Amino acid sequence: MSINTEYLTRCTETLEKAYALIKTVKEGSIDYEMYRNSLVKGFEMTLEQSGKLLRKRLMPYYASKKAVDALTFKDLFRHAYKYSLLSEDEVNRWLKYRDNRNSTAHDYGRAFAEETLALIDNFLRDVKNLRTVIENG
Repeated sequence: MSINTEYLTRCTETLEKAYALIKTVKEGSIDYEMYRNSLVKGFEMTLEQSGKLLRKRLMPYYASKKAVDALTFKDLFRHAYKYSLLSEDEVNRWLKYRDNRNSTAHDYGRAFAEETLALIDNFLRDVKNLRTVIENG
């Protein structure tokens, strides 16, 4: 089964662009705030799309769509490890990304945004690897 990853690719490209631009402006400036806000939103969208596509990638391992739909976001990644789609280290990072995302939903302060910013290098690398796993299923 072929899974369309075009939207995930677009989300990743947008996130990479925001990340590149934030490095070109002075911290604390309006441009910095704008790029940081874009980066946080891009992180959230990319994370959610990653989970949706991983759910599709895990379908062949289950007897029914209902069984896969019952998995929580974190369970999706735990099962990706169980079926050797991702390494344990990758899964642990994805769980950390999700925890960060859950924090962003409740706290829109500067500290959480800076925490998200600190995750971006690994996150972009992990998203690209996940996209490969999804496409090569």
